[in-house]
Amino acid sequence: MSDPPARTETTSAEAEQLRTEIRKLLKINAALMDRVERSSDMSANAFSMFETAISLEAMVRDRTSQLEDALGRLAKANADLAEAHNHADAARMRLRDAIDSINEGFALFDADDRLVLYNEGYLSFWPEIVPHIHDGISFHEIARLAAAHHRPPASVVAPDRWVSDRLARHGVADGGHVQALADGRWVQINELRTSEGGIVGIYTDITEVKAEDARDRTRELAERNLVLQSTLDNLSEGVCVFDEAGRLSAWNGALERMLGLAGDLARTITTHADLLDWCRMHLGMCDEGCLAWRGDQATAERVGRLCHADERSFEIRSTTMGRGGQVFGFTDVTDMLRAQESLQETAETLERRVSERTSELVAVNRQLGEEVAERRVIEAALLEAKTAAEKANLSKTSFLAAASHDLLQPLNAARLFVAALGDRRLALPTRALVNQTSTALDSVEELLEALLEISRLDAGAIQPEIGNFRIDRLLKTLAVEFTPMARSAGLVLDFDAQALWVKTDIRLLRRILQNFISNAIRYTPRGSVIVTCCPRTEGVEVAVTDTGPGIPSEKRSFIFEEFKRLDTRSQGKGLGLAIVKRASEMLRHPVTLRSAPGEGSTFSIVLPEGEEVRDEEEEAGRLPRSDRPMRDLSVLVVDNERQIQSGMRTLLSGWGCAVATADGFAEATAHFAGDVHPDIILVDYHLKDGETGDTVIERLQQHFGANIPAVMISADRGEALKAQMAAVGTPLLNKPVKPAQLRALLRTMLH
Repeated sequence: MSDPPARTETTSAEAEQLRTEIRKLLKINAALMDRVERSSDMSANAFSMFETAISLEAMVRDRTSQLEDALGRLAKANADLAEAHNHADAARMRLRDAIDSINEGFALFDADDRLVLYNEGYLSFWPEIVPHIHDGISFHEIARLAAAHHRPPASVVAPDRWVSDRLARHGVADGGHVQALADGRWVQINELRTSEGGIVGIYTDITEVKAEDARDRTRELAERNLVLQSTLDNLSEGVCVFDEAGRLSAWNGALERMLGLAGDLARTITTHADLLDWCRMHLGMCDEGCLAWRGDQATAERVGRLCHADERSFEIRSTTMGRGGQVFGFTDVTDMLRAQESLQETAETLERRVSERTSELVAVNRQLGEEVAERRVIEAALLEAKTAAEKANLSKTSFLAAASHDLLQPLNAARLFVAALGDRRLALPTRALVNQTSTALDSVEELLEALLEISRLDAGAIQPEIGNFRIDRLLKTLAVEFTPMARSAGLVLDFDAQALWVKTDIRLLRRILQNFISNAIRYTPRGSVIVTCCPRTEGVEVAVTDTGPGIPSEKRSFIFEEFKRLDTRSQGKGLGLAIVKRASEMLRHPVTLRSAPGEGSTFSIVLPEGEEVRDEEEEAGRLPRSDRPMRDLSVLVVDNERQIQSGMRTLLSGWGCAVATADGFAEATAHFAGDVHPDIILVDYHLKDGETGDTVIERLQQHFGANIPAVMISADRGEALKAQMAAVGTPLLNKPVKPAQLRALLRTMLH
């Protein structure tokens, strides 16, 4: 590599300046010495001149020393310059060696598009024009020489056009392209511009890659031909293919068998004329022009004919190919035509038989018409009976729903009074009676709810409400409910319950277990009734075992029917186990009975395992009775039943609330004057004169000018009401109202 030109010019200028100064000093020194030698007088001026000569000698000595230093620096600069030239030459040689060592061709053009640097690999692509390639030659001249020697095949037909296209691609220099050479080689040319505006080109021989690609294509074509031939050989149809010159190019074995040339078709038929001669002359086939040659047509055409040859028949299809050639397909339909003829004969025979049987069927149809008329009369009667039964069932369902709703009203009032008694200070015997009364009311409530839900399920109106709960808590309430009943019957009632979580409808399950326990106590004269709960592989099993007389095997299905009892002397109505069957089938919980005469009975039900959840109602029941947020709370109760008004007043007053009761909007607004309004509103949904609770809440909030919190209370457990209340964000409590649940809800709304 060489030093920059600016540095070389500076060093030369300094050397020339030093030479000029040396020449001046030498002239001065010579002039002084000459004057001293020519002076011959010994006057006083001679001595002064001698002194001057001495001072000049000192000056000359100093200048000579400076001159020697300058010459030394000049020699060092010349040495550095020579070393820099040597380094530049070495770097240039290494670059040349590196370019020559690469396999690809390399060519570098300057900004004027003249060749600056290249290697032998580049020259190997243009052996015919190598003598003409030299440094400084333009790319345009190289392209013209290549086209003149027909080096690229594309330059043979239009060399000027090839040169123009090549120059245009070279001028863009934005990537690579592939170029074919006259000797069969392929070269990939990648050209890119340099930072100084020149172009560098890399020329790679890809002939082997192209050859490998051609071999892959040939191999793929051969494999496709094998697949095509295998496909043709597996066809039941005879096929032969002729190229555009009418030569046979492909056929299958089915065609050989059809034409009677098994294993000899390739020697007998080599052209389309051979096929035509064999079919028409040897087989006597009348093809009606279907086998004529049309393979030289420019458009595709498809022709089909049914042709006969002696006793055989062929369906021939001729198809021309768009690039030339023709395909013929032969299908032997002899057997099929014979089968069609046989079927035709059979059809004619059947037609005669049908005509013979038609007269017989007319008489039978007449008789059937009379029977159909009779059946229609019977069906009409059955339809009327079914309609009457459905109306009766709907009437029964409506009656049960209405009756249950009406019964829930006084039951709700009774629960409120009992809850109010439970909040007061009572003697222990009295509190026990209150607790037993509350438990009995719970049983009545659950019974009425079960009847209501079963009646609605009969009509297909509701679905079970599945939830997670602990089974031992339900069994504890049943123990409180049935212990007095068992004690009065002289029986031992024992509960062995584990704290297991189950997933089912708690109301329907309670009704099922109530029937199990009540039946066990009712039909067991002495001994005990044991209720157990334990985990099983298929879930959690709850079983009720008694020491009663047992049930014979032939009576086990009998007892699950409605109004069926083994002991007619008991006071039961025979509905308990019928309800159990209906509820268990609805919940899809299997119920089993294990019993033997004289050994007692065990009724059990298997429940699915549940997940542990937070029991909000129980936590609400643990709240202290002196709840400060409930003190002086102004509550408005709107209900058209006076008993429920009284019960709610008693319960809420016991919690420290100020209670106002009303039967509708008009009476509710009369309790408050001015800007005074209640803190919370408890409204029954069904009020007098068709008024509904949601309308009353809306009117009261508009009247008081405030968004007062409200709770809807109703005996209607339908999904429509739940969805309606959820849409407006109003909480819904079902009757009978559970005091603990109401208290927890009020606390939540107050916070």
